[in-house]
Amino acid sequence: MQNKELQFAVSAIFAGLLYYLGIVAVPIMMLIFAMIVDYITGMSAAWYNSELSSKKGIKGIVKKVSYLALVVAAMIIDWLISQGLQQINVNMNYSVFFAVLVAVWLIINELISTLENLSRMGVPIPKFLTKIIEKIKVKVEEEK
Repeated sequence: MQNKELQFAVSAIFAGLLYYLGIVAVPIMMLIFAMIVDYITGMSAAWYNSELSSKKGIKGIVKKVSYLALVVAAMIIDWLISQGLQQINVNMNYSVFFAVLVAVWLIINELISTLENLSRMGVPIPKFLTKIIEKIKVKVEEEK
């Protein structure tokens, strides 16, 4: 019985979060997934190269949490701009522009870092993959 109640509570919280975050939910979930993959590949590369350090691992976790704080800061900026424009009767179609832009930029950085980690372990990385990610990063930075 309690298992179903816990499932309901978790589902309700998750659904509420998705509703509240709206369009930013997907980039945030992708960012979290990319951060987890990058962390795992980073720790694996450190182990593979006999460079494993708990201090570096903790620094990595703090850095990843800071990424989420950066997305939250961008969401606050979006909200402030939206509220300011509403005060002068200007309606924006996108109320989370900067949050999505920051999340996508961070996802790209995580992908680049993941490729670097894999390369450190001797995994052959196709040149076209690296070039595509670099081009996407440049494009996102130009669009800012």
